[in-house]
Amino acid sequence: MSIAAERVERLEALAAAAAAEGNDDRARSYVRLARRIAERNRLALPRSFTRFTCDACDAYLRPGANARVRLRDGHVVVTCDCGEQARYPYE
Repeated sequence: MSIAAERVERLEALAAAAAAEGNDDRARSYVRLARRIAERNRLALPRSFTRFTCDACDAYLRPGANARVRLRDGHVVVTCDCGEQARYPYE
């Protein structure tokens, strides 16, 4: 595993911990930094990272706190507090 991939994983863990403590600004900065590192090194972000971050405002999503999760016909709809929606298929 490359150093950049390890750094992205570590930043994801730090963002989750900061969001759990209620420090949303710090979590947002960790998410932005992880995305920049992944772009610079041409890495695909892990699925857990993409599912729990908002593409519009870079917030780390916590269902029930700053995100709403709903099941629709064949897909999950995750709505951030900023209004951005992400849809993921399921069977």
